[in-house]
Amino acid sequence: MKTISIYFAFGLMAAALFVGVGIGYGLTPEYRVNMFTKDAMSLGSADRTFDLRYANAMIAHHRGAMLLAEQLERNATHPEMKDLAGEILKNEPAAIAELYAWKKAWYGDTRTVRDPVVANLGTSDEKFDQRFLNAIIAHHELGVEMTREARTKTSRTEILNNADAVEAFLSGGIVKLSEIRKGWYGI
Repeated sequence: MKTISIYFAFGLMAAALFVGVGIGYGLTPEYRVNMFTKDAMSLGSADRTFDLRYANAMIAHHRGAMLLAEQLERNATHPEMKDLAGEILKNEPAAIAELYAWKKAWYGDTRTVRDPVVANLGTSDEKFDQRFLNAIIAHHELGVEMTREARTKTSRTEILNNADAVEAFLSGGIVKLSEIRKGWYGI
């Protein structure tokens, strides 16, 4: 039996890793986006998988709203905020279900989107609702960026309509929530 040197074996492993990353980078735009734009909201180029990336990102966005609403439901000090939590938790699942249906119909993709990491808003105290308002306003602003990107890159009417509806909802929410924050906290 012929043996190879340990240096040659490590060299082969390093070459295989390099080639594998290169192939993954070149063939899967989603992989490229994940590797180099972790801090950006960009969904990548307007290629054949753009709508899938939008659906996945919007599912995560809606789940993020639900995770923040769960904290709000437990810790809100204003009754209006508890009502808002109930609305979010009631309405977001239908939006998520529609996006999953599109993923499956268009790409045969039935994978579950991983929940996003959301801010831990802490326990109930006199500033909890302010922390929630800060977080959900920022969350809405990121969602608006995503819908604006989709409106310039997709060719599907369903995605265009979804982006229009979501942007209108989020933009209205930003205005309303900012007014509440200003009224309660002066900011």
